[in-house]
Amino acid sequence: MAAAEPAVLALPNSGAGGAGAPSGTVPVLFCFSVFARPSSVPHGAGYELLIQKFLSLYGDQIDMHRKFVVQLFAEEWGQYVDLPKGFAVSERCKLTTLGNLTPSSTVFFCCDMQERFRPAIKYFGDIISVGQRLLQGARILGIPVIVTEQYPKGLGSTVQEIDLTGVKLVLPKTKFSMVLPEVEAALA
Repeated sequence: MAAAEPAVLALPNSGAGGAGAPSGTVPVLFCFSVFARPSSVPHGAGYELLIQKFLSLYGDQIDMHRKFVVQLFAEEWGQYVDLPKGFAVSERCKLTTLGNLTPSSTVFFCCDMQERFRPAIKYFGDIISVGQRLLQGARILGIPVIVTEQYPKGLGSTVQEIDLTGVKLVLPKTKFSMVLPEVEAALA
């Protein structure tokens, strides 16, 4: 869904500065959407400098007031994690930036919040309360909402506490997945 989200990837550092990078710098490939621009940052560069460099390269293509979160690829976890406090670029690493939610790249899914599940799910009332707040947030941000209901003829519709005003789709299903042809079509 986030194909247009910006990303930053540091290339391997081979020796002092890496191939083609001035001494004392780390080569970095700054990526956004389908674009990739090679650059370099000083050895020891931190969070703010990475954001500034990214915006200097892509500022004309993105909202300059957009907030960013930078994450570091952690080999031990096999995924991106929040930057450690005081992070500084010192060696080969992969970074990604995550921006704010936008209606064009975000969908809110609400799945199987049905009355029949109330006695079977611990803290169901709390889950409904949080779900309703998330739906209100999606409505305020203009994020489309897709709701599915597991076999509503037998299990009932979505609970009344969840306000479905303005949702994009409410679909019945008989599989344990929200990936229905109608959902795929709505995401295309």
